Amino acid sequence: MKSPKMNNQVRIIRFSIFHRLFHLFIMVTFLTQAVTWKSLRQSLFHPDSLVPRLQDVIDLGQRVRWFFGLGPPPAFDRWTYWEKFDYWAIFWGMPLLGVTGLMLLYPLVTSSFLPGWVLNVTLLLHRAEALLAMLYIFIIHFTIGHFRHGMFPMNECMFAGSVELEEIRQEKPLWIVRLEEGGKLEEAMVPAPARWFRVVYFIFGYLALSVGLYLLFIILFYHNYVG
Repeated sequence: MKSPKMNNQVRIIRFSIFHRLFHLFIMVTFLTQAVTWKSLRQSLFHPDSLVPRLQDVIDLGQRVRWFFGLGPPPAFDRWTYWEKFDYWAIFWGMPLLGVTGLMLLYPLVTSSFLPGWVLNVTLLLHRAEALLAMLYIFIIHFTIGHFRHGMFPMNECMFAGSVELEEIRQEKPLWIVRLEEGGKLEEAMVPAPARWFRVVYFIFGYLALSVGLYLLFIILFYHNYVG
């Protein structure tokens, strides 16, 4: 069978509509996270900020000392050092996935102003970052966020948006003290999620986990996919 003559109008399917919509969803959520801040100063220096601070380094050192029995555990505010690392570990990978993904989505446009070997490097970076992100999510993120003591079998906050007051008072006492001193604790109180809603998000959460583990298996062991 002869190959069709070189013609920019001849096209074949490379990404399904599902893949394209999913990629678009990821880019939109990333951009939304990037621009939704009240003010630059508050986003950088407020105690509710996700930007790492010197206190996070101090808390890490104190946590290590506590692990070896050399001192008490640190008292945390709204965000712990591992939550900030967890957030930024994904955040700084998104631009790389987004840029390389667009270059691979439009290879003819990319190769019109860049040499062809750049696409090979781009494909390698895109796959490596995707694999690294999935490994991080299923090894580090799930262990810290869902499988540690007090959180298993699921950290419901990701769906419910709220946590039990006494539970968070023990885990992040500085945050609760700050809310109490500022008279904002009662404003932050909300009712518990309905039982039916808990059933729905538990089913959805573990279904998503199963799909993710399946995709991770495909990436690791399906040699035609990883090249």
